[in-house]
Amino acid sequence: MKKIFLIVLFTTSLSCACLSQTDIDAIMMEKNAFCVGPMFGYSSWKNYWEGTLKRENLNLGTVSTKVFSVMGNYGINNKLNVLFGLPYVVTKASAGQLNGQEGVQDLSLWIKWKAYSKKVTSGRLSLFAIGGYGFPASDYTGDFLPMSIGLESKNLSLRGMADYQRGPWFGTVSGTYVIRSNIELDRDAYYTTEMHYSNEVDMPDAASFNIRAGYRDKGLIAEAVFDHWNTLGGFDITRNNMPFPSNEMDMSRIGFNFKYDMPFHPPLSLTGNVMTTIAGRNVGQATGFNAGIFYVIDFTKKKKTDSDDSKK
Repeated sequence: MKKIFLIVLFTTSLSCACLSQTDIDAIMMEKNAFCVGPMFGYSSWKNYWEGTLKRENLNLGTVSTKVFSVMGNYGINNKLNVLFGLPYVVTKASAGQLNGQEGVQDLSLWIKWKAYSKKVTSGRLSLFAIGGYGFPASDYTGDFLPMSIGLESKNLSLRGMADYQRGPWFGTVSGTYVIRSNIELDRDAYYTTEMHYSNEVDMPDAASFNIRAGYRDKGLIAEAVFDHWNTLGGFDITRNNMPFPSNEMDMSRIGFNFKYDMPFHPPLSLTGNVMTTIAGRNVGQATGFNAGIFYVIDFTKKKKTDSDDSKK
């Protein structure tokens, strides 16, 4: 399970990565199995990068984000999964006059295809293709950074991923390209590096790169993660100004993820992660965690039971 995509932006510092069959790992749900559950995430930052200048702002204090989300994954078959994620986001600043925002953010949907799997030397190499689409699920505004709960754009993501596992040890690499739609502001003009007499903002596309490696065996996943997000365009926050949705927002993060199946009832699992931003541009230096509880419902077993009952 997962979301969210993935992505700790300056505004929300979101990181809702669930570790059981997500859109960015090499785990697949079996046919007719449905994994679903709630997650809670918290992240905060005090220092941020204004362009390449790292600083703090006493008028903001510490900016924190809470995320309550529900996520699910259904196995159409053993090689094709569909996933969803829907978060409720709450932002808050510990100082100053900016009011925090809250509301339902973006509904994210993914299709995950295991395109290739073959034994190579003493391990197994698997290749994946993942497509995703996200769009605002409520009428929030993205033009109130850094307190906005999102950026309002509709996002189409295309990802390629390779995974190699030898025994319980594995490594996974993936690259993603994100196509973002333009957004509309509730004002008739705005300034970036020049004046725009329009309410439409051209949102630059983005790309990301993810590496993860660790231990993956029945009942337990433990992995170290590095990811990098790069906005393909945009501009820097001007000195002592508020950020803007089409800013260039770049970041590198490291973290640790785990998933543990309950031995007394394997369909029930606990997941969690911690992530911290180690470098960035026009983003907050956020550190956060996520925790979730997930349950796998096997509809195949239910069908078999119904079929067996009908024969009696």
